[in-house]
This record gives sequence, structure tokens and C-alpha cells, in this order.
Amino acid sequence: MTIDLPRLRARVAGLLTEYAIPSAAIGVLRDGEVTEVAVGVKNVLTREPATTDTVYQCGSMTKTWTALAFLQLADEGKVDLDAPVRHHLPGFTVADPEVSARVTPRHLLYHTSGIEEAYGDPGEEDDVYERMVDGIADAPQVFPLGHTHGYSAALGYAVLARILEVRDGKRWDDVMRDRLFEPMGLTSTNSRREQVDEARAATGHLTLAPEQDPVVTPVDYLPRAFGPGGNVTSTVREVLAMAHVLLTEGLAPNGKRILSVESVREMKRSRVPVPDPYMFGPEWALGLIVCDWHGQTVYASDGSTIGQNARLRVLPESNTAIVLLTNGGPREAFYREVVNHLLTDLGEVTIPEQPTPDPTLSLDPARYVGVYERPGARFEVSAEAGRLHLTLVMDPMQAEFLGKPDRVRYDLLPVSETHFLMPPTDALEDTQTVAIYDFADGAARYLHTNCRVHPRVE
Repeated sequence: MTIDLPRLRARVAGLLTEYAIPSAAIGVLRDGEVTEVAVGVKNVLTREPATTDTVYQCGSMTKTWTALAFLQLADEGKVDLDAPVRHHLPGFTVADPEVSARVTPRHLLYHTSGIEEAYGDPGEEDDVYERMVDGIADAPQVFPLGHTHGYSAALGYAVLARILEVRDGKRWDDVMRDRLFEPMGLTSTNSRREQVDEARAATGHLTLAPEQDPVVTPVDYLPRAFGPGGNVTSTVREVLAMAHVLLTEGLAPNGKRILSVESVREMKRSRVPVPDPYMFGPEWALGLIVCDWHGQTVYASDGSTIGQNARLRVLPESNTAIVLLTNGGPREAFYREVVNHLLTDLGEVTIPEQPTPDPTLSLDPARYVGVYERPGARFEVSAEAGRLHLTLVMDPMQAEFLGKPDRVRYDLLPVSETHFLMPPTDALEDTQTVAIYDFADGAARYLHTNCRVHPRVE
């Protein structure tokens, strides 16, 4: 099977208009051969066309890069994934003394440390990750160490970055350059905004209302605190170079060994369950999401910034990887349509559909009703006539920025006793999935959506 590029271009061009996304760059790696295509414009104001050399922000896909570098340290015997973080950072302290003493790099790679993202304002200087580690001495636990999966947007991988800095004696950005980017021959992949060739960079965009065209984002880049977890920029070909490492058990396209065979295998097979298995996948590995596509294991790495979005899917059984980079969104429906188009052309299984509600379920609303909250995110679950609803409460400034009301009420349609579909309330949203689970004393303790976990507030 081969990709029909003219048909793909036409299909993507139509979807970009439908979803109000200015551009998409797409790459496919199959049996060592790369196919690339770009459609749309880098910036709606300049109308300059996107190309396969356009540089996009990869967001949390960065975590997979950081995980690769960290596992190199393990290959070299410089770190032990299961030794306490304090073995590497002797002063490491959070509010819970037991967590301070016991949390390991594996917990951080899995997102099971449970440490709240309470690191203050570490600034934009070179010591940012050192300051983040110093700033969490009073950080509370969202959940007990190792108890569940709860995504850490910045903090967990910043701690890993600080260990890399201490072990290598250089800043994280230099570690990434010296351990990954230069050995792999990558000339368009960077971790610092100052390193990006602005003439090749895509501009992020937001769509604030269904009837409006996308507008340039007012936030050009994420803060440097997100660096190890979100600030790598790259092109489709160079993201596929990372996928090549995963598919060949450690080799870059230029033949350079980046990671041992055993470490790549450990990266894929060491896993924890994800409470909401439907949004991304049922398990989380070491820097990778693990998906189940009709019985086939697929590895994923996703990311978003404020106005850009990145998706990578690695299919080891067919020696295939697909990357999709956009300067708008994220939109789950857009990703599904583009990637399923490619998968069909390639004769591969397509992405599983979301589950359907089970109308026969009879749930006790009292087990779910309550407030689930973390700093910056509040969910109120209520019941009316035996049906459950979720109200998202946003910070008024954030709501104004996004052009949304600060309270949005959704229906919760049960799929099982712990999983729900949450249909959208406007045309700019996709159906989401929610897990409400871990029943203690008859009531759920946690709400998990978009990989983030929120504890019940008593």
C-alpha cells in the first residue's frame, strides 16, 4: 500500500478549513522510508505557506525526548530508575516526608509521583530547573505516591532534567543537544526559543468562536519551566527520527546508536494503567503512551502549546510511524480524520472509536456527586433527575482569554460504573471522556480527564 499524496493534500486542505486550523505538516516513516507533506499557511497574517521544513512547537512530545536522554544515563550506569530521587538530588524535599524519601525517577516518568505542580515562579534563567526543585519543599500530594496516574505538565520532567544536569554537569538544553540532537544529526530540533529559525517557524493560532477565523496566539511560547516537558521545536522529518529510534530499538536514521536495545524495550514495556483509557490509551510507559488499536499495541507521544499541536503514533508491528504537526487546535476529530486517512491508505488498522454510553446502567448519583479540584481546575459533579452532569469552573481571566463563560455545564453519559462520555457544548469542542473512580466510604475519590487527576474536595 502507498499513500496517494494528491488525495491526501486535498483531504487535509478541506479539514483545515472545516476545523479552522491554518496548517498541518504530516510525515510517515515506513520501513525506513519517509513521506512528507505540508498544507496551509504558517501564519494567517502573512499567508506564507507551510512546508515540510516548517518548524512547529511539539509541546509535551518533549517528554519523550527527555525520557530518551534520561534512559541514556541509565545505560551508562549513572542513574537507577528505581533509586530514590534523593540518591541523585540529596536535598530533594516535598511536603510529605515519605514521598521525599521514596519517590523515584520511574514514578516521574510514569506520572505517578502525585506531587502538586506547586513550584512557584522559577523565572527564565539557566537555573530554572534547580529553582523548581528548590521551590517544591512545601508542595502537597494530589494523591499518595504511586496510587494512580496523574499527568504532570511541567514539574515531574523538570526534576528529571535537574538530575540530568547534575550528572552531566551542564544545563538541560545543552544535555539535549549533546546527547540527542547533534548525535542524531538533527539541525532543526531545538529546546530554546532563541535557537529557532523564525523564518521557518510556524505561528500558533487560536479559534475563539465557531464563526470566527483563527487568530494569532498572544502567547508565543510556553515558559521555560515547561522546557523538559514541553518546549522542544522540530519538523516532521526530525520527529520521525525519534520514532526511528523507537522502531529500530535504539538506532537513529544516521546509524548512530542512541539507546541500548534493552533500554528501548524497557521504555515500552514498563507501564502503569491510566484511569481514563479512552482519551489517549489504557497505559503509560516511560515517556510514552501505550494504545490498544484493535489488539495491536501502538505507542504515542502527544503535545500542545497555546496554539500548536503535535501527535506521534508508532506502530512497531508494521514498522510504521505517523506524525502530525499543526499550528492550531488541538482537535481530536481532526487528528482522527487525518491519521485514519493515512492508516487506510497504508492498509493498517484505524484508531478505535470512542465507547458508546450504556443505557442499561443504573448508577447511584451519590457516589459521584461532589467537587473535584486542583489549583487552576475545578469540576463540580451534580445530579438532576437521576442523571449526572459536570460543571467546569474556569478562572475568570482564563475564560475571558479563551472567549468562554467561566462555568460550562456538560452531560455525563455513563459507559461503565467509572467511565463517562462528556459531549461538547459548542462546535469548537470534541467529545471528551472522564473517569470518576476509587470509591472510598461509598464516594469517588478522584476525577481523571485529559490525563489530569483531580481529588475530591471534602
